Amino acid sequence: RQGILEHIATLRAQGRRVFQPAVPADVLAAGTFVPPTLIELESIAELRREVFGPVLHVVRYEREGLDALLDQINATGYGLTQGLHTRIDETVERVVRRAQAGNIYVNRNMVGAVVGVQPFGGEGLSGTGPKAGGPLYLLRLLSRHPAGLALDCIRSTAAAMPDGARQGALPAPLQALAAWARSAGDETLAQRCGALAAASCSGLACTLPGPTGERNQYLPSPREHTLCLAENDADRLVQLAAVLAVGGSALWPRAPSAALHALLPAAVQACTRLVDDWRNASVAIDAVLHHGDADSLAATCRAIAQRPGPIVGVTGLQPGDGDVPLTRLVLERAVSVNTAAAGGNASLMTMA
Repeated sequence: RQGILEHIATLRAQGRRVFQPAVPADVLAAGTFVPPTLIELESIAELRREVFGPVLHVVRYEREGLDALLDQINATGYGLTQGLHTRIDETVERVVRRAQAGNIYVNRNMVGAVVGVQPFGGEGLSGTGPKAGGPLYLLRLLSRHPAGLALDCIRSTAAAMPDGARQGALPAPLQALAAWARSAGDETLAQRCGALAAASCSGLACTLPGPTGERNQYLPSPREHTLCLAENDADRLVQLAAVLAVGGSALWPRAPSAALHALLPAAVQACTRLVDDWRNASVAIDAVLHHGDADSLAATCRAIAQRPGPIVGVTGLQPGDGDVPLTRLVLERAVSVNTAAAGGNASLMTMA
């Protein structure tokens, strides 16, 4: 309570408009109470942390400034839920495309996620792993599982999975890596590229079962920046293939990787960035793949744990292990749309 009251007092002292109902002092003194509070801010950047209490912050914006507003929201680093109210389909698509939140609600309330319908969980500072009630939850509790099991779990959960929603069987950069491997006589790597592409669930857009008048979609997306640490080029290339299979980009330490990087096709180089010191906090890291011994893995985990910001997952693999768990390299997002608020669900017109 004290922290919330200090937050309110600070913004009031800065000249922000604060609205609260009158509450007798003896009521407030009787327990840890904070009255319902509305605060009008000039910018979302004024919020430095999460505020857990009956406090609503309001920011006015021009329609032309929507993208800038979404950038400010994303810059907070928090991404549990995000809500939107509009009947304009283009605005829905625009917001969903730019949102960095685990659960997005359109024209409905932002509470009451249902297991199997709106798998719940955030990203960034609001979450680190699989969604509760999501198709990948059980797999994340296993140390190993068959590569294609993630897709099987999603298919068994989904009410509908559009044929055209997936990325191509072999994304262009991964296809370039496979072709390069074959030209270099590395058929093992080329086949690994195909196997990883076939097992990837990133890029799916499937509909989950739910009540009439509501559309719920499940959207696995790539973690953008994956740090790849390995002691040899063979493991480094397997890590790269895994990252490309989900549509992400790889970070390679410059010293041991520059020579190999120079040999790669341009399309692969574009998805592979060399960094001088990955321990530097300015280097964005969303996931880590580590091939090496236990001591090296422990040192890496300590270094990653010291970084500010969201918790970053580290996946440890033995040297030569090509079975990279792709579920560690994806984010899960769920979008729930109240179709009745926009005039109904047109797809129901096609029902016999």
